Amino acid sequence: MLTAVLCQECHGGTTITCSQLHLYVIFEHEGVFIHSSTEELDDQDSLISGFLRIVDKDGDVVVEYKPLEDTVDPSNMLCACKDSSSVVEWTQRPHRSVDQQLSYETEWDMVNAVSFKRKAHTNGEGGSNHLHERNKRSFSFNVADLRSVTVKCEGWSYLIFCLRDDTTLPAIHFHQGGSQAFLDSLRKSVQLSESPDDENLLLVGTYSKAFSQSFENLLDDTNYGLVQKFKKDPYTTTFGGFSKVTNYFFDAFRPSESECQQRPAEEMADILGELIPGLEINQQEEPGFEVITRIDLGTRPEVQRREPVLLENWAKHQDSEGRLSNVPHLKHLIFKGGLCHAVRKEAWKFLLGYYPWDSTHEDRKTLQKRKTDEYFRMKLQWKSVSEEQEKRNSRLRDYKSLIEKDVNRTDRTNKFYEGLDNPGLILLHDILMTYCMYDFDLGYVQGMSDLLSPILYVMENEVDAFWCFVSFMDQMHENFEEQMQGMKTQLIQLSTLLRLLDLAFWNYLEAQDSGYLYFCFRWLLIRFKRELHFQDVLRLWEVMWTGLPCQNFHLLVCCAILDSEKQKIMDRHYGFNEILKHINELSMKLDIEEILIKSEAIYMQIKNCKDLPHSVSEILGLNTVTDSSTLETSEYGVLESPQSSPRPAHRQDQAFSNGHGLLQETSRNRCKVAFIS
Repeated sequence: MLTAVLCQECHGGTTITCSQLHLYVIFEHEGVFIHSSTEELDDQDSLISGFLRIVDKDGDVVVEYKPLEDTVDPSNMLCACKDSSSVVEWTQRPHRSVDQQLSYETEWDMVNAVSFKRKAHTNGEGGSNHLHERNKRSFSFNVADLRSVTVKCEGWSYLIFCLRDDTTLPAIHFHQGGSQAFLDSLRKSVQLSESPDDENLLLVGTYSKAFSQSFENLLDDTNYGLVQKFKKDPYTTTFGGFSKVTNYFFDAFRPSESECQQRPAEEMADILGELIPGLEINQQEEPGFEVITRIDLGTRPEVQRREPVLLENWAKHQDSEGRLSNVPHLKHLIFKGGLCHAVRKEAWKFLLGYYPWDSTHEDRKTLQKRKTDEYFRMKLQWKSVSEEQEKRNSRLRDYKSLIEKDVNRTDRTNKFYEGLDNPGLILLHDILMTYCMYDFDLGYVQGMSDLLSPILYVMENEVDAFWCFVSFMDQMHENFEEQMQGMKTQLIQLSTLLRLLDLAFWNYLEAQDSGYLYFCFRWLLIRFKRELHFQDVLRLWEVMWTGLPCQNFHLLVCCAILDSEKQKIMDRHYGFNEILKHINELSMKLDIEEILIKSEAIYMQIKNCKDLPHSVSEILGLNTVTDSSTLETSEYGVLESPQSSPRPAHRQDQAFSNGHGLLQETSRNRCKVAFIS
């Protein structure tokens, strides 16, 4: 699901503002033609080239056709320029000065992809007008208004759409192929059946979406069959969509046609234990559990948030050589208010560990030069692979195919990524491909483009975005590994925290077969990226990257959201399907400031509890032993020293590197706890 907080498009001189528009690109194909004169098919001037796409706009599936400009200016190279709001606009590259031409990064220009701008006409975006007055070759229609599709072949395939109001649209010709892919994509939204009277005519019927639409956004997959499997067995399918192990799960746990009844809780424990190895969800108390009676956490304190850190505040924390001073206080300010956008490009490099906190301007220039070399050498590795080599490298082909698929549908309503042939998409693609060279064992897994997109948006630079993404992936790596160690640990820890905070609510979820909190899977996997508006994601991530006020603060964010929804869930007696649907529909409806206030208040409430279970203290790092390399503040206890080195790369034999504290795999049972009311 793609979201734009504010998207403006021109429709024949009229500006339409779409606030909180949800846009999902289902199909997109360039090189589709309309013949302006059927008698002059050999005349190139009679062929109007355009692009055809199917998009989901707030649940309405729309087919759109737009002509392209007839010519492309080869000098119209794409580059990024900042406007006054620091939001990137892609414009023609100005002539570079001699100094710019000799800049270090231009030495690697041969590795960079060169793209040219092909502006699409902005006509035909209207909802009810099938043909725009200014250009009758553009059109769009809702698939619910489609009556039939005529499919014919005259050396190439062409389609004719007939709408329910008897409007017949211009034939669209697929000279370069793609008609079958279009029809396959269309079948995900409507039923196409051959007319008994005309083998070239496909009649259109619509699916009943009342049930299926509740879940397709949760999985965010264009495969309608996946939604169908979800309806038959939502438990198994919930864990699909992002992990490499998806295909194995589907094959191993796909139910038979007769197995449509709801699974009992005991069977669910066994299935989920197999889905996530080591999850060890049990219905009854086991030896080794820490048994604790109900705990009175006391009153939840009120907390206040502050204004974002401004440029002048950031500058005050730098000395003449560029070293940052009083880092704990600076992190505290960021945690309490976030950053204004003008500060993010520099501050995120420190928060993510790309720049050391105690580095000087010169140190950072040297580091950036070295990292630029490293990046482009890795990029050159995959850019120089020939077609013949690629044919014999199935893993690289698979990575490339998945990246191209995901990049094409990542944040496409954001100004940085919108439109065809957008250089932002090229950079997104290139960075993810280069990451495959950096970490070939992991390669690319669906969901990683969601983590990169905000970073590239803020950095506006390929190299800086890559190394910041590497640092973020060091934290998130275990979320995407086949064994899903990070997801397993987080689900156990979240369940433990929720039982402590509200045992009655946890018991209610347990009674609805939802006690495993698998509906939080996407929240944890990509850090709420698809639950919040884009700007709110930036705010949440920079707050979490401070490491304050405790370990695993993102788990308290989950608890805060569930705390806000628990009364509605229980009062309305939601069952399993209703809970899943309700949580899914929270996407883009959450207030980030309210969530952060409640999350911090929950932390203060837990911290002030005198008889806190050891397992909870361990999850939040409240019993961390301090040493000479740590700093303390009166409000939040232990803070990371500015001299400490960045998090090392992931390793199988070390403590969890996913912000999950210092829980070794050999002692994971210590985070389990049973509560007795």
